[in-house]
Amino acid sequence: MRNRIVIDNLAHVAFGGFLRSKDISVEIVGGKEVKPHSKPFMVSIQANNRHVCGGVLIKEKFVLTAAHCWGSLQDKQVNVVLGAHSLSKKEKSKQVFSVIKHIEHPTFKTQPQLNDIMVLQLNQKAKTNKYVAVKKLPRTNADVKPGTKCTVLGWGVTEDNSTKPSDTLREVTVAVIDRRVCNSPEYYNRNPVVTKHMLCAGDKNGGKDACDGDSGGPLICKGTFNGIVSGGQGCGIPNKPGIYTRLDDKYIPWIKNIIKSKA
Repeated sequence: MRNRIVIDNLAHVAFGGFLRSKDISVEIVGGKEVKPHSKPFMVSIQANNRHVCGGVLIKEKFVLTAAHCWGSLQDKQVNVVLGAHSLSKKEKSKQVFSVIKHIEHPTFKTQPQLNDIMVLQLNQKAKTNKYVAVKKLPRTNADVKPGTKCTVLGWGVTEDNSTKPSDTLREVTVAVIDRRVCNSPEYYNRNPVVTKHMLCAGDKNGGKDACDGDSGGPLICKGTFNGIVSGGQGCGIPNKPGIYTRLDDKYIPWIKNIIKSKA
């Protein structure tokens, strides 16, 4: 399964068993720019001042993202940027924090990619306002029904053969696809297996998807934060929809315990 982080190699990079070639589209397919500062919970996670992954502010001092992102963050200066619309402009709304601890899910695996979820603890509390706000976790364990329209957000790359992320925050609408369909021979053929702790979402004709730089960002369905961008094969390819870590009763108590223990 390919991860959806920003990478530096323009030629060929292996993503969890799938190979990304330079001639594969790497854009947040079918997306559009969001209204500036309309998603105040969005986070840009940066390594050496370069965007790598998205994330969500779930408490003033905690960010939720994908665990596989840490592979591109470790041994670098990691900052979390809140209140941003443009990554390049000096917006007064921005708040920048360092990460003092990263907590991957204890059963996170890369081959195959499972339990792809991580909490980042910031060096201090964010100041919430109209530009920076906390996004609540789901209140129930209810699954997301197939066909549900959801929104994916991120600063993922926007041009073929590019490793440069979008300067402004973008969104794309995708539909949740039944896990039985995603695991069928016509789709992923159980490689990877889409479990009940994952969501599968895209467009039956392709052309709408998250991609490089969007990992760790949210999947929001009817206003609820239901999933985290994890991976998929290619970007916007028919029958190869995005795969998301589903926020359910396997992960929510774990997240809450971390916040409580670090408070």
